[in-house]
Amino acid sequence: MKTTDEPIFVEDVEGSARPAAYYLAESRDGLYVPYLLRTPADEGRFPFVFLAYGNGGGGIGWLREWTRTRSSIMERLLAAGYACGWGRYRTEVDLGFNRGGPLMVDARQGMEVMNRSPLEFEDELAILRHVARHPQVDAGNLGHVGVSHAGEMLFKLASRYPGILRAGVASEPANHEFLDLRMSDAAPVNPETGLRDIEEMQMRDPAWVRSRTNLPVARERIAPIDVPILVMGRDGDHLQGIFRLSYELLRESGKEASWVTWDHPLHGYLFPASSDGATARPDQVQEDAIDGVIAFLDRHMNPRR
Repeated sequence: MKTTDEPIFVEDVEGSARPAAYYLAESRDGLYVPYLLRTPADEGRFPFVFLAYGNGGGGIGWLREWTRTRSSIMERLLAAGYACGWGRYRTEVDLGFNRGGPLMVDARQGMEVMNRSPLEFEDELAILRHVARHPQVDAGNLGHVGVSHAGEMLFKLASRYPGILRAGVASEPANHEFLDLRMSDAAPVNPETGLRDIEEMQMRDPAWVRSRTNLPVARERIAPIDVPILVMGRDGDHLQGIFRLSYELLRESGKEASWVTWDHPLHGYLFPASSDGATARPDQVQEDAIDGVIAFLDRHMNPRR
């Protein structure tokens, strides 16, 4: 019988010499979340970079599809000496971070009881702790590259669970919840679900976003962060003000933070995609952006090549 420390299956990645091993990590409430691991070689110990995109949901099928259609970012990381892999996590709970508070665990009738269910960024924590046990992963050298909502998840993870990561990249981080933005007139509520519609809200101006940010709460959340973060914006993005303010507040709080912004039509430009299954061919902006990410990771994670 396999243990959870063994892959549930391993498969080749088209166009690559390095396979993908799929694992299940036990989350804090006993459910399992999937991720994959690729290493630069069969022997050695390597720093690991967790790759995450957007809201949660999906599962192993999602991982296999993204491994097939977005392999270029992994190939670049592997060539640079990093183990890496995508992970999946439970679906985002709207305002779950704001309303739930820190996860508290107690005992009842000989088993655990919690003040709330774990959230999606805590599934990431479970994956990071699981992959750290792998004999080819340098457990003290874990990184996180998150795009869109997963960029916000990086902020949440670094705030609530400091000491886990060595470096983080937040590309186009949708940090409206982390910053506790007042959005009543910018994000209408869907009357059918009672959930906010944030798809088209206009948050381009950092000063305007700052005026709507709960600055005491945002600074309190930033205070525990102990990981250097590269914040990446996108010129012309309707949330560019959120991206920029996230960086500014890190710097104002004395955190090690860097900023870069790129002009590209694709949301999630850091993860070049192919729709036909062939290896994605990044354009020059994407190549330069990935170069910058690897240079940032190299400064803080120092892979042995």
